[in-house]
Amino acid sequence: MAEIPPSSVDPDTGGSQAVKAQLRLRELILAGDLPGGSRIAELALVDRLGVSRTPIRAALMRLEQEGLLEALPGGGYAVRTFSECDVSDAIELRGTLEGLLARLAAERGVAAPVLSEARECLAGIDGVLAQPALDDEAFLRYVRLNQRFHALLAEMAGSAVLTRELERVVSLPFASPSGFVVVQANSARARDMLIVAQDQHRQVLEAIEQREGGRAEAIMREHSRLAQRNLREAVRSADLDRMPGVRLIRKRG
Repeated sequence: MAEIPPSSVDPDTGGSQAVKAQLRLRELILAGDLPGGSRIAELALVDRLGVSRTPIRAALMRLEQEGLLEALPGGGYAVRTFSECDVSDAIELRGTLEGLLARLAAERGVAAPVLSEARECLAGIDGVLAQPALDDEAFLRYVRLNQRFHALLAEMAGSAVLTRELERVVSLPFASPSGFVVVQANSARARDMLIVAQDQHRQVLEAIEQREGGRAEAIMREHSRLAQRNLREAVRSADLDRMPGVRLIRKRG
C-alpha cells in the first residue's frame, strides 16, 4: 500500500468528505454489497454515497492503493478478489525486503532527524492505542502513522533500489503494512494485535539505533509473520459478519 496522500484523506487538512466516501465505500466492499469482480464507477457512487465526484475520485484512488479495487482500462474500477497463496507470498516478500532494509539501516547508521521523526510517529501510534476502543477515525490515523513509520524505515537504509522494489511489493493485494488493519478493523482483537505490532516497531527502532543489524532484520521478518498469522486466522474464521473482508480472499485448494 502506498503512503496516504494527506490532501485526499487526512481529516486534519480538510479531507473530511473524502474520508467519509472512503470509509463508506470500504464498508460496502467488505460487507459484500459490492461483491468481488463487480464494476463500479464514479457517477453511480455520487448518488449512493451522497458526496461529490472529487471526494469519490479520491476515495477510489485510495482504495485502489489499498488493493481493494483495480482500475479498468476503459475507465472505472472493479472490486478485486485474491488467492490466499498470492496474499501470503506478497506478505513474505515484504517481510524479506523490510528486514534487509532494517539491517542496512542499522549497519550504515541513521541521521538523528530521521530517528526523531520515527520516534514521533511511534508516540502518535501510542496515543491512538491508548484509547480503549478504536473508531473509524482512530483506525484511519493508525494507518497513516503506521505507513509513515514503515516508509521511514525504508528511508533509513538509504537504498533507492530496495525502496523502489518495496514500493512495488506493497502495492500487491493486502501486502501493505496496514493491509490487515483494514480487513480486521471490525475484529474484537484488532486493538490487541496492533499493540503487539507496536511493540515490534519499538524493538526494531531500538535495534537500528544500537546498530544491531541482525536483530533488526529478524524483528522485521517476525513483524511480517504477524501479518501471516492474521491472514490465516481471517481466512479460516467462521465469523464472516465480524470480518467480512475475508470474502475477497479465496482459500487454498
